[in-house]
Amino acid sequence: MTINLASIPPDGRHRYAIRVYYEDTDAGGVVYHATYLRYAERARTEALRDLGVPHADLVERFGMMFMVRHLEVDYQRGARLDDALTVETEVLEVGGATARLRQTIRSQDGICAVLAVRLACVRLEGNKPGRIPLAWRQRLTEMRNSRAADREA
Repeated sequence: MTINLASIPPDGRHRYAIRVYYEDTDAGGVVYHATYLRYAERARTEALRDLGVPHADLVERFGMMFMVRHLEVDYQRGARLDDALTVETEVLEVGGATARLRQTIRSQDGICAVLAVRLACVRLEGNKPGRIPLAWRQRLTEMRNSRAADREA
């Protein structure tokens, strides 16, 4: 696997753009609450890919995957049909088998939702926790450190 070191966002925040489609909304044209979870999942997948450590490689090479262990969502403003959204993913903490993230979903009108996510690295065989492989842990740590360095500047 080749890791592209230039893929760490300079401020430690990965940004993923998404558009609200009709299928994402309720009868009133407002994004259905569970849809924010799908947006966040897509953004986490793209963040790993952009860091050079795609989730698919974790599965193929190590028989492991990240699973959501804990999730809290603070809904602040409803996104609407055809809104352009940005999902901002930040790494707050990286442990041996877990990582804690914050994901902020924004529209042009402000913050729609903030998610606090704890991921656990789990072995596919037996569904037991496992240590995050070194390359993944290093890249997530670099992303976290880049965020911290940006705050200090």
